[in-house]
Amino acid sequence: MALIVQKFGGTSVGDLDKIRNVAERIARTYDQGNDMVVVLSAMSGETDKLLGLAGKITGFPDKREIDVLITTGEQVSISLMVITLQSMGYKACSILGHQAGILTDSSFTRARILDIKATRIKELLAEKTIVIVAGFQGADKKGDITTLGRGGSDTSAVAVAAALKADKCEIFTDVDGIYTADPNICSKASKLDRISYDEMLEMASLGAKVLQIRSVEFAKKYNVPVHVRSSFNEEEGTMVVYEDANMEKVVVSGVTHNKNEARITLSKVPDRPGIAKQILEPIANARIGVDMIIQNTRAGNMTDLTFTVPKPDFEAALEIERKVAEKIGAEEVIGDSNIAKVSVVGVGMRSHSGVASKMFSTLAAENINILMISTSEIRISCVIEEKYTELAVRALHTAFGLDAS
Repeated sequence: MALIVQKFGGTSVGDLDKIRNVAERIARTYDQGNDMVVVLSAMSGETDKLLGLAGKITGFPDKREIDVLITTGEQVSISLMVITLQSMGYKACSILGHQAGILTDSSFTRARILDIKATRIKELLAEKTIVIVAGFQGADKKGDITTLGRGGSDTSAVAVAAALKADKCEIFTDVDGIYTADPNICSKASKLDRISYDEMLEMASLGAKVLQIRSVEFAKKYNVPVHVRSSFNEEEGTMVVYEDANMEKVVVSGVTHNKNEARITLSKVPDRPGIAKQILEPIANARIGVDMIIQNTRAGNMTDLTFTVPKPDFEAALEIERKVAEKIGAEEVIGDSNIAKVSVVGVGMRSHSGVASKMFSTLAAENINILMISTSEIRISCVIEEKYTELAVRALHTAFGLDAS
């Protein structure tokens, strides 16, 4: 007998037939003698529908009230799942995020988990009840409902698994695992049997949408084995685990891309101590994430500073930097939202040389200009023009020997 946490996304519970299919899958695992905790997302499209209703009232709805609104989506899916399981003769109970003891900070619409008591979950498990938990949500110290941001149900599931010291956390999605590249643009991509936490962290941060990055952070911190698999078949998926010696034999494990970024450049900025702080602090205060940062020195104690932000935050960040430019005496602010980031990822980079030169020469051979470069121990990223994204991914996938035979 094992304690298993399963998570099903919105497409998996998109209608009553799919809910029934998921319920049957849950029942099969339970019948094997396992204790079961299941985390659900809202039915597919429901969150966008609720946000659309708020948007018809005002373009700037209060974020606290948005969280109150959109958490009703998960409330619907978990109650329907329990009703289905009960109709099949199983003992099941639904609980909301705050009932599960998920404590978060007060950053509405993008809250972070601070603690999980899980007292109610443990009580129900002791009674051999299948526990169905609303994903994506929790509550702050005041008791206000909060949400964890898009993809937050993944984080809910892994955090609950960590709190319960579960034997396994299974993430069921509409794909059957983690691939060497997006199969939608690279037909030769293949499914990985295993991937390290570090590689998955890099891939999630670089645009791979299979797992939310915070869920991987939780999994690594608390050593939760995560199995990413399909809701629609019984095939084995991809295990996300600590790396082993065999993983380093593969130089590059995957190629990722992200079209959801934009870049901002402040040109002819006075080159003096503290100037980067003046440029980036207002962005941080606006809770806008900054990814790549590059500074180019000019003659005459001047410099150019370029950074990237998420595309949805582009206009807000651009307006902030125009005000900053006036204050610090920068010549101009230039924005570009027609960019993409392509990256190669692999723990094998730690012990192999020549990865960067191969990546740069591959892009050059396709006449793709590199606009920005950043690296980590196991990743190299290049910003390019958005229109070349698919070509770059396919070329790099072939160059690093990842094409499926």
